[in-house]
Amino acid sequence: MALGVVLFVASVTILWIALTPTPGLDSFDTRKVTQSTKIYDRTGKTVLYDLNRDIRRNQVPIEDISPYIKQATIAIEDSNFYKHGGISITGILRSIFVDLTHGSFDQGGSTITQQVVKNSLLTGQKSISRKVHEWILAIKLEQIYSKDQILGFYLNDTPYGGTLYGVEAASRAFFGKSAKDVDLAEAAYIAALPQAPSRYSPYGQNRTVLDTRKNVVLARMKELGYITDAQYQQAKSEVVAFTPQQNGSIIAPHFVFYIEQYLEDKYGPDAVNNGLNVITTLDIDLQHSAETIVSQYAITNQAKFNASNAALVAIDPKTGQILAMVGSRDYFDASVQGSYNDVLSLRQPGSSFKPFVYTAALLKGYTPQTIVFDLPTQFSTACAVSDNYNDTPPCYAPSNFDDKFRGPMTFTTALAQSINVPAVKTLYLAGIQNVINLATSLGITTLGQAKDYGLSFALGAAEVRLLDITSAYGVFANDGIRNPPTGIVSVADNTGKLLEEYKAQPQQVLNPDIAHEMTGMLSDNGARFPEYSADNPLHFNGYDVAAKTGTTNDYRDVWTIGFSPDIVVGTWAGNNDNKPMVKEIAGYVVAPMWHAFMAVALAKYPVSYFTQPPAIPDTAPAALRGSYVGATGVHDILYWVDKDDPQGPPPTNPWSDPQFARWEYPVQSWNGGNAAAPTTTPDGIPVMPVTPISPTLPVPTL
Repeated sequence: MALGVVLFVASVTILWIALTPTPGLDSFDTRKVTQSTKIYDRTGKTVLYDLNRDIRRNQVPIEDISPYIKQATIAIEDSNFYKHGGISITGILRSIFVDLTHGSFDQGGSTITQQVVKNSLLTGQKSISRKVHEWILAIKLEQIYSKDQILGFYLNDTPYGGTLYGVEAASRAFFGKSAKDVDLAEAAYIAALPQAPSRYSPYGQNRTVLDTRKNVVLARMKELGYITDAQYQQAKSEVVAFTPQQNGSIIAPHFVFYIEQYLEDKYGPDAVNNGLNVITTLDIDLQHSAETIVSQYAITNQAKFNASNAALVAIDPKTGQILAMVGSRDYFDASVQGSYNDVLSLRQPGSSFKPFVYTAALLKGYTPQTIVFDLPTQFSTACAVSDNYNDTPPCYAPSNFDDKFRGPMTFTTALAQSINVPAVKTLYLAGIQNVINLATSLGITTLGQAKDYGLSFALGAAEVRLLDITSAYGVFANDGIRNPPTGIVSVADNTGKLLEEYKAQPQQVLNPDIAHEMTGMLSDNGARFPEYSADNPLHFNGYDVAAKTGTTNDYRDVWTIGFSPDIVVGTWAGNNDNKPMVKEIAGYVVAPMWHAFMAVALAKYPVSYFTQPPAIPDTAPAALRGSYVGATGVHDILYWVDKDDPQGPPPTNPWSDPQFARWEYPVQSWNGGNAAAPTTTPDGIPVMPVTPISPTLPVPTL
């Protein structure tokens, strides 16, 4: 049936081709010049980048282009180039079928000849008639020019990323040599680029993707007999160094290339080179401040903490619009891999992930005043409860950054001081899958499944992007409403036709009361004492600001993320080669940089305030209102509440929870063995005796 439809459509198409008037080739030798795509800031007045203002294009004869480039290009783009008459019938039939079944005109089935026509003579508009014109002109072109001439047109005119057009400009920019002198591996890289120049850029986020496509090119060359197996193996393993990217007339380069890749992904490389007019969300004043601050603090941090790089992103939580993006201290500084955009890279967030753990617990019925004990605790059921200082796998007994333990703490205090044992307990109470579901709904899309993680997930063992986690914090700032991050206000084509325009996409993904509770926890400056003084980098006198830091346990990444009602700002510091920094927490390394930018941002907006969180009802169990002492003595939270129904009745048998004995042992040891410690469960099953040890902390007076 499907084959019949395709044959019928093909027949009609052939008839239509015969009867359709097409443009002539008269103007081919004076063919169109690529039109300029301009990217503006949010006012539409400041040009961040004119993609074609600094075009580099060096026309060279076909004989001055390396045979490797010619072969690599043919292998990956059009292996039958020297056999067809301009079009591929099988390719056209395949593209017709796909277009009909998907309701689009995205499939090209394009030969190299068709691409020359498309790039030189036709508009970027997608339509059936345009495709017909492309086919007819490709056939005519083959009748006038030789195959080598057509290949020369392609190799001299094709975009290879940014302002680079043609293989000569690309070879000189990437390798510092002429196109006639590149080796096999370099030629494969060049041939890999035209399909998606922004995505495959050697200076962007996707170098590994480019490497993979380069190897595909080499494999195809071997398959077609252009190279031997030995050449294939040598070129595949060759480490190719790209020359540093040169500074051009560009503002906010990390953001600009983030936008350019978005445009390429959505509209295709042809459209990007066909005169788009793009208004972005960037606030040019905030961007300039962000670039200056990131550069200054990164240079200082390199000397003080061995942290050579830093990144920052600022978002309006009410719209999701990106206001500033700085992916490194200097885009053009190759010594720190500056072109890599750390706003988009995957890294472990450390304790900056903890708010999602506590939020999931709040959703389950716990409160900011719920108390858990910060004491040496053995969480692994493979190890004895008394082995509560052993963190060697399979045991798991996490410590804190200062190797101290603080006894009973409320959720608010434990989060504000970033204490680890309470966070791990909170994850157990909330449930790993519940935390993943919550974080995903708030915009963190890089998490796996619960089975992929253990309780260390509470301490930021997953990987996230700075852009995503900053956007997710924005949900707390915006009463539980999520606005996906975006960098686009509008996109118009070269005729002025509007292709897209920003439209708000708000989603209520979190109960407003829970958002307000978390905001209250993150903005409680008193709860940070004594880890921070009253005057600390996370606090602003006269402003409502919430914030959280994060440090990975290997000191490779430090974070500070925070927000006011009007702006959410995320910062990161570390090294792009993943070397560890000096062993210091984020509060000293990156929080000052975050504070400096936040002060600039707050000055732009009228003073506004967070909505106060709801009061904890008197009907809530005492353990949820800040008590850990009852008629039976001192106990951790699992004694007082059912972890899956914390607002309900207490558990009839707390010993049935596999973690209860593990949490209870250090509590009774800390309490000097004064609390009632049953030797059997209510069912008469013996339990491990609790042996008192010398308490390391006094019992606080409630």
